Amino acid sequence: MSRLPDALAATLARHTDLSNDRRLTLAVLILGFVQARTVNLTHLAGAFCGPAKLSSNYRRLQRFFQYVRFDADWLARTLVALARLAPPYELILDRTNRKIGARDVNLLVLAVVTRRARLPVLWEVLDRGGGSTMAQCMALIGRFVALFGEGSIKLLTADREFDGNQWFEFLVENDIPFAIRVSACLHLRLADGFRGTLGRLACTPTGRRRLRTAGGCFAGMDQRFDTALRFGVVNRAEDPIIVATNRNPRKAISAYKGRWQIECLFAETKTRGFNMEDTRLTNPAKLSLLLALVAIAMAWSLACASALIGRSDIPRAKHGFRRKSCFRTGFDALRQWITYQPDIAVQTWQRIWRRRTNPDHRTIRVV
Repeated sequence: MSRLPDALAATLARHTDLSNDRRLTLAVLILGFVQARTVNLTHLAGAFCGPAKLSSNYRRLQRFFQYVRFDADWLARTLVALARLAPPYELILDRTNRKIGARDVNLLVLAVVTRRARLPVLWEVLDRGGGSTMAQCMALIGRFVALFGEGSIKLLTADREFDGNQWFEFLVENDIPFAIRVSACLHLRLADGFRGTLGRLACTPTGRRRLRTAGGCFAGMDQRFDTALRFGVVNRAEDPIIVATNRNPRKAISAYKGRWQIECLFAETKTRGFNMEDTRLTNPAKLSLLLALVAIAMAWSLACASALIGRSDIPRAKHGFRRKSCFRTGFDALRQWITYQPDIAVQTWQRIWRRRTNPDHRTIRVV
């Protein structure tokens, strides 16, 4: 076990320009996240080998978060490579927030999801509580397209928080397929002449058919987008589910159901995995670095799941659902390997980093 951090750090030498000491600290942090199931630096200070005092190790971790920064573009490409995610990508946009004392910890996250895996690739630490702005959402999607190219997005899903005329115009204009839930109180205009709220049509079979078939747009959108949107509806008396899309509205409803995966992702970064809520960090740059390290640990766990089960399905219980998620399958196996079979853990770590065939040494900087 004492040689495991050294083995991980040696692999990182080709991919970072950090000093040996900071590469070792990076390896200890990721191992600590997995083994201790916490990101609290006080708990992780005991993960270093050697005679140094706990207080010295704790200060070493603090200095790492104070001075080390990842390049966000390099990190996004790296995470996609580590998890072996192939384009075009299904994306989910959502926000998670909590309070540390009087401070808001508010993260806008763009995640890539597959049938098995879900992984954050781009995010922004918001400087306030409450929802994100349209400009922030557009900037995040714009960064993704700039990194992975036009046509790299198979579908973008999001909840009702992410609406607005400028936002929908941006998605349509850039031909980004989306399935986004919208509020029934929004006003729209249809090509067949209807003017009014979505809720007025969503409550009748005829109205739902008009929403599916007649192109339309929201009130206030430019005339260029008059027939750009269609709407899928699941009628519920208390709160109908209305999904706006620029593709097939029937498929949009089914696709929107997959949005729940990002809630599972947030749970895996918290109580089901790394317990990110244990941190007391509030500085945006440090929080962004923390999520980057957690994302790398998640990619390692997913690789362990693939090594363990291959292409076979995860066993299901009598109720039909999988007994464990792909992440937890790999995460639990990785924790056991680190303790009892470190060679397997190291081999999996080395294998996922070999996928980065053109390492860029200007990726991690010290400030």
